[in-house]
Amino acid sequence: MRDILPALYEWYAAGSPFGLATVVAVDRSAPRDPGAAMAVGPGDEIVGSVSGGCVEGAVFELAREVIASGEARLETFGYSDEDAFAVGLTCGGEITLLVRRVSAADDPAFAAVAESVAAGRPVTLATVLDGPAPRGATLAVRPDETPAGSGTPGSAASTGPDGAPGSAGPDGAAPAPPGPTDPDAGAVGSLGSGGLDAAVAADARGELAQGATGRRHYGPHGERREDAVTVFLHSFAPPPRMLVFGAIDYASAVARIGAFLGYRVTVCDARPAFATPERFPAGVEVVVDWPHHYLSGTTTDARTVICVLTHDPKFDVPLLEEALRRPAAYIGAMGSRRTHDDRLERLRAAGVPEHELSRLRSPVGLDLGARTPEEVAVSVAAEIIALRWGGSGLPLTAGGGAIHPR
Repeated sequence: MRDILPALYEWYAAGSPFGLATVVAVDRSAPRDPGAAMAVGPGDEIVGSVSGGCVEGAVFELAREVIASGEARLETFGYSDEDAFAVGLTCGGEITLLVRRVSAADDPAFAAVAESVAAGRPVTLATVLDGPAPRGATLAVRPDETPAGSGTPGSAASTGPDGAPGSAGPDGAAPAPPGPTDPDAGAVGSLGSGGLDAAVAADARGELAQGATGRRHYGPHGERREDAVTVFLHSFAPPPRMLVFGAIDYASAVARIGAFLGYRVTVCDARPAFATPERFPAGVEVVVDWPHHYLSGTTTDARTVICVLTHDPKFDVPLLEEALRRPAAYIGAMGSRRTHDDRLERLRAAGVPEHELSRLRSPVGLDLGARTPEEVAVSVAAEIIALRWGGSGLPLTAGGGAIHPR
């Protein structure tokens, strides 16, 4: 949903209700992952996709119905569903969608999510799917310590006899549903119960750093040993970083494809004549600094991609010493096999142990026979994607079984 949020927020800010369909579950070889979204707005304008074209026509009609009625719908489309087969879900899998109406009048959580994503701050949108809670109710959870489920920031949730936050009290009466939380607090909106809000907010914060998205089950008031209420947690962690070192012609192509894949891209080079913003796509940060100095002063995490394109020992060796000792999803270095062998010897001489050297992907990229900078960028991106998802890098025709195993 991240890619369509700007359009959705324009409708929201203008006071125009829209129908939002979100993939909340998939089975077998479904075409889109949980979190994929499609919306129908003013004038029947459509943005986004939930199936790559298989069921969009049916979802369009559902969204129009939901806009008119205001009642959220949970629908499953799959090969075994005759209605879904009629609209063309031919991939052999199933997708479950929540379709709900969104408007500024009744969904403060949406604004909190859109504003957090636009500012690059992590946030999770929790939405009730099923059970004894209002379907389609939402809670936006930010990573701070303010307890959710209360109109007063900092107020504590009640605790029931079973230890669940907000459970029914000794007289058996459920606590009254809270109003929307303060927009400046850690949570905005409500799922209908203070206890449910508190339990969901705690889980959302615990998994936000990993960008976890999926269904969770609770009791009506947040009891963790029950599964009466199904809640969909959609995490929006800030985009992962791609750090490209060496402002050569290949760097521009790698930066472009990195931005296309959703990375926040930084290009760094010690040579001011090469490290100029005009040589790189709009939105790419360009830094003039010695690569290892810059890397030592910046933040990386387990999602960060590091591409070393300098293939010059005076840059490569100190940079890779630093890179191989810090968290990163991918560390690739450009160069011939001879350059790679020389680089390894220099790194060993610098004291880098073998278990750290084993993280280095060099020569960088998959063997696609690439020649041009753009083709090389595709091979680098292919290797990053394969490593992220455990792909073999082989042609799909060479394998068997499900293309997207679950």
